[in-house]
Amino acid sequence: MTTDAPADDATTSKSQLAYEWLRDRIVSHRFTPGYRLVLSQLAAELGVSTVPVREAIRRLEAEGLVTYEKNVGAQVALVDESEYVTTMQTLAVVEGAATGFSAPLLAGEDLAKARAVNQRMRDSLEHFDPRRFTELNEEFHSVLFLRCPNEHMTDLVRRGWGRLRMLRDSTFSFVPGRAVQSVDEHDHILDLIEGGADPIDVELAARRHRTATLDALLRFQHDQQETVGREARDGT
Repeated sequence: MTTDAPADDATTSKSQLAYEWLRDRIVSHRFTPGYRLVLSQLAAELGVSTVPVREAIRRLEAEGLVTYEKNVGAQVALVDESEYVTTMQTLAVVEGAATGFSAPLLAGEDLAKARAVNQRMRDSLEHFDPRRFTELNEEFHSVLFLRCPNEHMTDLVRRGWGRLRMLRDSTFSFVPGRAVQSVDEHDHILDLIEGGADPIDVELAARRHRTATLDALLRFQHDQQETVGREARDGT
C-alpha cells in the first residue's frame, strides 16, 4: 500500500499542474471559445500522460469553462453575452453573502491589507490599466471574504470570477469611469465593517457594489446602441 502513495501524489500533482496551465490559457483568452482541447496534444505539450489532462478537463467542465460534445470532444466553452449578465447577478448574491459572513471575523490586519489594496487601486487611476485594476479588484474582495466559514460559498465566488474572466477581459475597459466609483464604494464597505455594522448591511452593500458595475455596463451598451441607431437614421 505504501508504494502506491507516491505515484498517487505524483498523479495528483500533474493533474493540478495541467488544470492550472489550461485554466490560465482559457481565462487569458489564449485558448479562445470553441478551441478544441485534444488530449494527446495537450499531454505532449505538458510532458505528461493523458490521465492528468483528462482530470483537469473534467474539473474545468464542472466550472463551466469547458464543454464536451459527443463526436467533437472537449472544447473551450462558447461565449454567450447574456451569460455575463447572469454570472454578474449570481456573483453579486454569493459574493455579497460571503462578505457578510466574513465581516465579523475579519481581523485588524485583514482590514489594513484591504485598505492598502484599495489605495493601490486609487493610485492606479492616474495611469489606468483596466486589466491591472481588475486584478487588484479581485485581490481586494478576496480579503473581504477571506474569513467566510462557508467554503462552498467561497468556491462559488471563485468559480464566478473565473467565468467572468473568460466572458470579458475587464468590464472597466468599457466603463473606465466606474473605476473611480468602485474605489469609493470599497471605502464605504470597509467603513461598515470597521464600524461593526450588521453583517446583513455589509452583505447588501457588497451586493449593490457588484450590481452597480453591471448596471454601468448595461447603460454603456444601451447608449452605444442608441448612437448606432441614430447614425443609421441620419445616414451618417
